[in-house]
Amino acid sequence: MVNKSRPTSFDIAYRAGVSQATVSRALRDSPLVSEETRKRIREIARELNYKVDKNASNLRRQSSVTLALLLFEDPSPNDTLINPFFLTMLGSITRACAQQGYDLLVSFQQFSEDWHADYQDAHKADGLILLGYGDWTTTRDKLQRLLEQGTHFVRWGPVIEGQPGMSVGSDNREGGRQVAEHLVSLGRKRIAFLGFNSPTAPEFRDRYLGLVDGLQAEGIAADPALQVDVIDSTEVAGYAAAQALFARGVDFDAVFCASDLIAIGAMRALMEHGKRVPEDVALVGFDDQPVAAFCNPPLTTVMQNTKLAGEKLVDTLIREIRGEPVTSEVLTPKLVVRRSCGAELPATAAQPKRRATKAQ
Repeated sequence: MVNKSRPTSFDIAYRAGVSQATVSRALRDSPLVSEETRKRIREIARELNYKVDKNASNLRRQSSVTLALLLFEDPSPNDTLINPFFLTMLGSITRACAQQGYDLLVSFQQFSEDWHADYQDAHKADGLILLGYGDWTTTRDKLQRLLEQGTHFVRWGPVIEGQPGMSVGSDNREGGRQVAEHLVSLGRKRIAFLGFNSPTAPEFRDRYLGLVDGLQAEGIAADPALQVDVIDSTEVAGYAAAQALFARGVDFDAVFCASDLIAIGAMRALMEHGKRVPEDVALVGFDDQPVAAFCNPPLTTVMQNTKLAGEKLVDTLIREIRGEPVTSEVLTPKLVVRRSCGAELPATAAQPKRRATKAQ
């Protein structure tokens, strides 16, 4: 009679001439087992068609082999309440988890909920990836509580001195500086900024400070009247901010927006006021969301590397869970130049045309 019972780790151990504990470690890719032994055990497991009983393994290790991705509510033009920028990062995070043998639990959170004391305590996940944070001064207190209760977490956002826990984020100030340098090289000097300039929104604020840095490097003083606060990263908010800018009656020849969605809203307001983009006003966004390349004209923007960001978030969190040393990381953004800036100003605005000369 054929024995149809499922193979066990003890069967693999017998065939490999090692202990059952060594088999368990090898199938978890533990560095305590040599690569040669791990390879031999994996080959035997394949021959026996052995499947890891994930639930039993997790119970023994008090580990879920799952990471939780918490998306926080954000104003949006529809009912999703999710910033589209974070959706571009989701695929990279999912792939990075799969490559490291982790499942990913995705959850939508409201800031009013007690999310900071839920997931790891209930063994739903071994650690948390946090996308979005709203008001930084409020969120910082909850992050501190996560840290105090020993929860493993990493967040996407600015790296701030004295912050609770680890974060992976872009060098927003450098991104703003790149924008200023490029616009000034095109002859633009009256550059407006649409975005919240406040410590409660450190990413937007750093983008503005980078713009100021870049202007000062060119000997141009930033005009406070050209900065309009925008709290929400939406097209509606960008449209309203551009209308407010026009209402001030100040002259400007370029607009730098703290996000692509704000820039798309501003583009509509500019056109309604008879301003041509880029001939009259150059326009720049931030994030390089997919829609940016399909605007009319296509939007110049600062690209945040969402693929690398997702990989870094997962790697940092898993290393923290394993007790390995971790640090926060700042990724360098890149200016992507498209037609909303134009190649150059009209000759009458940028520099006088050369006088035609007769051939000698």
